[in-house]
Amino acid sequence: MNRLKFRNHPKSLFFATVRKRVDAHFAEGNKSINANPRMWAKTIFFLTGFFGLYGLIISNHFGVWVMLPLAMLLGMFSAFVGFNVCHDAIHGAFSSNKVVNNIFSSIFNLLGASAYVWNITHNAVHHTYTNIPGHDEDIEIAPYLIRISPDEPIHKVQRYQHWYAFPLYSLASISWAFRKDYKKFHQAKIGNTVVQHTRIATIKLYLSKAAYYFLFIVLPLLVLNVTWWQFIIGFLAMHFAQGFTMGLVFQLAHVVEGTDFPAPGEDGNIEEAWAEHQMRTTANFASDCRFAAFFLGGLNRQVEHHLFPKVCHIHYHEIGHIVKQTALEFDVPYIESPTFTAALKSHYRILKKFALQA
Repeated sequence: MNRLKFRNHPKSLFFATVRKRVDAHFAEGNKSINANPRMWAKTIFFLTGFFGLYGLIISNHFGVWVMLPLAMLLGMFSAFVGFNVCHDAIHGAFSSNKVVNNIFSSIFNLLGASAYVWNITHNAVHHTYTNIPGHDEDIEIAPYLIRISPDEPIHKVQRYQHWYAFPLYSLASISWAFRKDYKKFHQAKIGNTVVQHTRIATIKLYLSKAAYYFLFIVLPLLVLNVTWWQFIIGFLAMHFAQGFTMGLVFQLAHVVEGTDFPAPGEDGNIEEAWAEHQMRTTANFASDCRFAAFFLGGLNRQVEHHLFPKVCHIHYHEIGHIVKQTALEFDVPYIESPTFTAALKSHYRILKKFALQA
């Protein structure tokens, strides 16, 4: 199959204009597109929380009723580190220094996921073919169980998906740790994108997984004064908290009312420019909420992120008004929900819509 392409319609002038204006914003203010002192402060906060919580648990100074909430909090901080630190670093947006980006990218492996596999599935594929069935595997939440686009097959069990989808999101991180990364790595294609891996990449994947299993399974079992079943409860509680936090945020960026799931035309291509495609398939939520901006690492401003993935998320709020104004000028959609709750309700309505079709 030929590589999918985006048609260069006259509306592509939108991206040339918004990019020129955003570039001018940074140039006029003599600002870097990478991390600033505020971003470094966030990084220190979330990494201190992550490693501090792990240290408290592994210290064996607490009883199981204290370690259980600590484990859940560690799971949430794992998600926050992924959102705020690793996501930017893997995109090369955290720093202009590749070594710094590589260091912070490698922390992703300590969250149970592979930075190498994420770079392929997310950066290379999802950001290019956003919400295109058969190409963007990020929208394949749970095949057969959850249906979110008209092109996906209908199964009877999906009639209840608006009830079980949210608990199912809790399995996201544990799937990454034990299944998803291996599956994606050994696929010949991600969507319709052919992938090939070097021997070094293979060794790094398995070594990083082994390191994670040692730190979060073997070492706790060796040093903690808990039974095996108490450990399993704590381990699952950590991953359920991490997965639920990740799953909710990821879905609200692309699976809400107004977002599109365009299929390629008869010639196998998308009949619009890439930037306009991103605007139709991506949504913001709680754009002006400082709490969301701090904890979600800019993932509540996915429109700006998809247009400018090389810009650190700490700047999304200040360039957001430029993107929105330019979109209005060019009659390009700018999809956003005013609050997290509004986006959550919109996502629920999408699930229920396809549940009724089943």
